[in-house]
Amino acid sequence: MADEVPGRDDAIRLAREDRERTNELIAAIDPSAFGTAGLGGGTWSPKDLVGHLETWEENALAALDAWDRGERAPIVADLQSLGTDEFNRRAVERKASMNADETRTSAAATHERMLEAFSSLGDERWASKPIESDDATVGTRLGSTLGGELGLFRHDPDHWPDLEAFAVEHPA
Repeated sequence: MADEVPGRDDAIRLAREDRERTNELIAAIDPSAFGTAGLGGGTWSPKDLVGHLETWEENALAALDAWDRGERAPIVADLQSLGTDEFNRRAVERKASMNADETRTSAAATHERMLEAFSSLGDERWASKPIESDDATVGTRLGSTLGGELGLFRHDPDHWPDLEAFAVEHPA
């Protein structure tokens, strides 16, 4: 993963543009296959992936709230105790009972809340350390939480090849 921390406006732009592409790929999938497992040859469905992406944006929002209280981001302890794979598995399981419309609506609302939260941070807050026990800046910690192979704040693109392949198998 690239580790250059983008400015707040660039991070917002990346998150917005990447989600637009994710939504385009999901729109290319037959709606009746939205809950069908097999994404990436695995057990996740596109619905599960949407919930997964939302979970990591929820983590970013929870981190901001924790830092404002002078506390460590909850995701740090979760990942230390569970590891990423188990954390992701539990998060997908937790959201499994939501139907397709609930999943889409919830994820879209969380994404907008995240972008609004980023927008509300001043330049000084964006660049400041969240709390003394965290060794990274807000941008780096959030960027890592929402990061991927293309860099900080670039989680969605890691899932595009799987979505593209799934759309070929289940075209709209």
